[in-house]
Amino acid sequence: MKRLVKALLVATTLVASVFAQTPTHAAPMVRRTIIRAGHLLDVKTGKLVADQAIVIENDKIVRVGGEFKAIAPGDTLIDLPNATVVPGMIDAHTHITGDPWHHGYAGLANSTAREALYGAQYAKVTLEAGFTTIRNVGAGGYADIDLRDAINSGGIEGPRIYASGPALSITGGHCDENLLPYEWHKQADGVADGVEAVQHKVREIIKYGADVIKVCATGGVLSRGDDPKASQFSLEEMKMIVSEAHRLGRKVAAHAHGGPGIIWASEAGVDSIEHGSYIDDEGIATLKKNGTYLVPTLYLGYWLTENEATAIPEFARAKARAVLPEARKNLQHAFASGVKVAFGTDAAVYPHGLNAHEFNVYVTLGMTPMDAMRTSWVNAAELMGLGDKIGSIEAGKWADIIAVDGDPTKDVRALESVKFVMKGGVVYKNEYRGK
Repeated sequence: MKRLVKALLVATTLVASVFAQTPTHAAPMVRRTIIRAGHLLDVKTGKLVADQAIVIENDKIVRVGGEFKAIAPGDTLIDLPNATVVPGMIDAHTHITGDPWHHGYAGLANSTAREALYGAQYAKVTLEAGFTTIRNVGAGGYADIDLRDAINSGGIEGPRIYASGPALSITGGHCDENLLPYEWHKQADGVADGVEAVQHKVREIIKYGADVIKVCATGGVLSRGDDPKASQFSLEEMKMIVSEAHRLGRKVAAHAHGGPGIIWASEAGVDSIEHGSYIDDEGIATLKKNGTYLVPTLYLGYWLTENEATAIPEFARAKARAVLPEARKNLQHAFASGVKVAFGTDAAVYPHGLNAHEFNVYVTLGMTPMDAMRTSWVNAAELMGLGDKIGSIEAGKWADIIAVDGDPTKDVRALESVKFVMKGGVVYKNEYRGK
């Protein structure tokens, strides 16, 4: 009996020792931040509200409104008493791995790795310009997808990226490689011809990580040997691309400047028409009927006119001189006709970081400053399927918040000089600190 009691005591001691050494799982620590906003823009009403508190826990907004009150121990205070606080901006059309100095033949010297390194540089520039979310529509070698993953893992600073990888193109189309002679036998990554081939290509691009599918439905401006007004994929090919992408949970952005390419892309069910330079009344009516977004990309025309000394080759400049004046006129008509517009810039045709200059072009073509800003915060968020997560400063949304001097509801150019940037509750820029 004594031996049994002794054995039980030893066993009890061992069990207690094991439990004592078993790590306990503490509740995850909540990082709580409070922003004191001197003026906060309500995106829904377009009104500026004075002296507001924004309470953030980790990456989410948990409370907005009411006068600012003292913070609790352990909270972080960000005091912006003289700033105008607005949501992080959204650009639905970028090429984050490119720039104006590597178009045309100059771009042939770039490897995919080099483009990815450019992307890391320009991602930081874009974020610090106040764009906390972008949709990247076209990159060689899936460089934008690798960049997205590096940002998401915390290794690189940049905006939240929804990436397409390579754009789909017909052989010899706008998104093919048309600069090298025959003996190189060079095709771009996204080239496919015929219904079965485009179905396979959509599946392949999604296999390698694409969030969205980009398709070149017409010729382009910065490419050789194609016509911006000419359609490329047939209606049947477009329908297959869209049905396969949507079935697999991806949206479709269609580069389309004019002609039947715009109409076929919208009738096939694409989610957005990019550029739309030669859009006419039939195209406008088709987009309105189908609820297709138009992503105009207009500021680049002004920048190219003022900065012709870039790597853009002469054949592209000649096209630009013909297309861009027509684009302003036709897109102004589309705006006035009530087409849904989502903000996009084609950044890379001009330097990254100037994205917000696009807003003032919309204003010069007839939008109010608030309507121009809503193309980014509301419409681009909806286009990307993120309307419940970004685009306004509300409880439950990601803490993507920027701040500027002045009142952008009166002069939208205030957004061209962003002083404070927070993405997902983390501050990446604060020029108000210490003031």
